Amino acid sequence: MSFAVVGAAHPNADGSNRQFETLLCHAGEPVTLVPEPHNPHDRYAVAVYSCRDVQLGYISARRARQFATRFGGDLVRAVFQRRAVFGAWVRVGFEGKEPHLTSAMLAEPVEQADAPIDEEPVFYPDEIWPDD
Repeated sequence: MSFAVVGAAHPNADGSNRQFETLLCHAGEPVTLVPEPHNPHDRYAVAVYSCRDVQLGYISARRARQFATRFGGDLVRAVFQRRAVFGAWVRVGFEGKEPHLTSAMLAEPVEQADAPIDEEPVFYPDEIWPDD
C-alpha cells in the first residue's frame, strides 16, 4: 500500500531539512515508521524517517487514523517510493511482507504536478494488471 508523506515544508526539531533529506532518498531505500501516540496535535500521528534517521514528515492524518493499529511492531516494512510536490510517497507492506515497487509507482502522475505542498492527493492507485 502506498502512503503520502506530508509536512515536508516544516523544519525538524534538530534543525535538519525534510525537503533536502527527501532529495537524498532513492526508490527502494528502507524508511522507518514511528507511531507517536503522545503527539500533542494528533494521537494517531506516524512519523517517517529516512535510512539516515532524518525525519521526512508524517503519514497523512487521514491515512494514519485508518491504519493506526497496523503501523506499530516488527511486521511493518516500508520503503521510499518517490518524491512528490507535497513531500513523498512511501510503500508499506504489512504482516511482514516486503513492499514491492513497480515502474508505474515511480512515475510522477501529471495530474499531481500542481498540487500544493503539504496537501495529500485524494487517491494514489496501485498498478492495474491485465486479466489472464
